[in-house]
Amino acid sequence: MNLFVKKTTFILLSAFVVLSGCRKKPQRPDPSATVMGQQGGGLGAGDVGNLGATDASAMGLQNREGVIETEDKIIGLLKPVYFDFDKSGINAAERTKLQAAKDYLDQTPQHRLLIEGHCDWRGTAEYNLGLGDRRANAAREYLLSLGVAANRIETLSKGSLDAKENGSDTEMAQDRRAELIVLKK
Repeated sequence: MNLFVKKTTFILLSAFVVLSGCRKKPQRPDPSATVMGQQGGGLGAGDVGNLGATDASAMGLQNREGVIETEDKIIGLLKPVYFDFDKSGINAAERTKLQAAKDYLDQTPQHRLLIEGHCDWRGTAEYNLGLGDRRANAAREYLLSLGVAANRIETLSKGSLDAKENGSDTEMAQDRRAELIVLKK
């Protein structure tokens, strides 16, 4: 190949890489396009929604200072573990929350734990799913090192699904977490 063909090939490949490598983050669907939005139901903040029940206790939900308990899980009982931006390592200050989760599991052998990894809105959906997975698994590995049995821990990455888009620094810091959800069944 002569020099001209090599340079032309290099320029074309470079242009292709630049143009194809920078994709926009997918837009989240409009809530009115979801099933709940089409039915006119939907859940508002602090609202049980249009689910046929008159109050939360009639549905088996009990709100105890931010704790929601259903038939099969307890959300908010254990404190979330927070992470630094773009990191999945557990800070020393956050390890006490995992120790508290281990202590709870020791006291309630019938319960298990679901660890949900979350991210802030920055980054692609694919990247954030991977980062959420690394965060959930870092918390799982730490619990295993404390002696929790592997069959009592599940992980799930939510990525940036629940993140506040264009949030403040404080809101983004709250989005970078691993939620510790108690599974009762």
